[in-house]
Amino acid sequence: MKVFKLMSSKTFIELGVPAKIADVLTAQGIDAPFPIQVDSLPDTLAGRDVLGRGKTGSGKTLAFSIPMVARLADSASNRNEQRKPRGLVLAPTRELATQITNTLQPLANALNLRVTTIFGGVNQKRQVQAIRDGVEIIVATPGRLEDLMGQGILKLDAIEITVLDEADHMADLGFLPGVTRILTATPRGGQRLLFSATLDNGVNKLVEKFLQNQVTHAVDEANSPVAQMTHHIFEAADAEAKKRLVYALASGVERRILFMRTKHHAKKLAKALTQAGIPAVDLHGNLSQAARDRNLEAFSEGKAKVLVATDVAARGVHVDGVSLVIHVDPPAEHKAYLHRSGRTARAGAAGDVVTISLPTQRKDLSDLLSQAKISVRPQSVTEKSPEVIALIGEVAAYVKPVAAPAQPKPSGKSTGQNAQRKRALRESGQKQNQRPAAAGSRTNSQGSPSGRRQRQNSR
Repeated sequence: MKVFKLMSSKTFIELGVPAKIADVLTAQGIDAPFPIQVDSLPDTLAGRDVLGRGKTGSGKTLAFSIPMVARLADSASNRNEQRKPRGLVLAPTRELATQITNTLQPLANALNLRVTTIFGGVNQKRQVQAIRDGVEIIVATPGRLEDLMGQGILKLDAIEITVLDEADHMADLGFLPGVTRILTATPRGGQRLLFSATLDNGVNKLVEKFLQNQVTHAVDEANSPVAQMTHHIFEAADAEAKKRLVYALASGVERRILFMRTKHHAKKLAKALTQAGIPAVDLHGNLSQAARDRNLEAFSEGKAKVLVATDVAARGVHVDGVSLVIHVDPPAEHKAYLHRSGRTARAGAAGDVVTISLPTQRKDLSDLLSQAKISVRPQSVTEKSPEVIALIGEVAAYVKPVAAPAQPKPSGKSTGQNAQRKRALRESGQKQNQRPAAAGSRTNSQGSPSGRRQRQNSR
């Protein structure tokens, strides 16, 4: 197995990228490839299996999107037949799957290829229709993909290229058994590409089983910090001082992402900031897919400059121009710190990362930063400290919160399937108890136990 660590100033065309794809990239303002692309494209375009290792924001998505589109467009199979899935990208989360599709779509459009996204949490009707209409590239999360395979709606027998993105995160989430079954369903001998920030937690077993004579490209040490990223540790005196500091750091005009440990606190903080005149949206696992898409769109389009998120947004969510990442709640481990922080300083841009801590968190935070290889001196600050004011930058104008529309008074009844089933059983039982009594039996009130008591008392 060869390992390369090369740097080059070659253009996309010089690396063998088709002109139509290069033109799309140029129109997007992407004129020069990043190191992971420079290193891997000659091998991926030639059809070799590749193990790509690069830190977050290093350009991994384009590194596998370009060869997938280029090679499928050149492939002679299925040219005059019904469109069948020939390219598959597996991702651990809905957000990452959507981001990958957004990268692939314009490249595929240029070469007359269709792309669709498959994930859970939404009705499968649209996804099924896209498959039946014909599609060459599928970007999917493992769970819903296996569901459709089990229903006989989707077959992977024509897959030529398979990509695993963020494979280490899939391992963390317990998806490797499903991923193994999916890869087994693809034809032997197809090209496999695995791109991830790290290659631990069982990912090596996938490599050993499914990649053949793979070439490894690593442009950065795994979990290494980004050079353009400036880290700050701000220590607040107490919980109230921390709250004031958070509100101050969230008040600037540029985009910023605030990370929380729990879904409840993310939702609560986003609502509180909005009520304080700082439009904010939340992103966490309790939101429906429609709500996630709506909130991400509001953040991407600048309707809200603040995104309050749990670790669901720490991988894959890429929004341009995020100048500041704030760890309101420090993460539990160093990999989460690096992935959260990677939402800024992407693709060569600069960015700042602030971790807010309390005095009781000093040792745990010091250990975490040491594991992440971050060297930074903690500073005791308030919302008026010069260091804080410098990061706030220009303060955004106050935005009067819009009153939420009046909600209908809840009936107090659960609408879940299990609750509906129990309610139906209760109601059917009540109807049986209310059936007319048989002939000759007493039907008046005195026939009841209470009626008998009343008659006895009147004697």
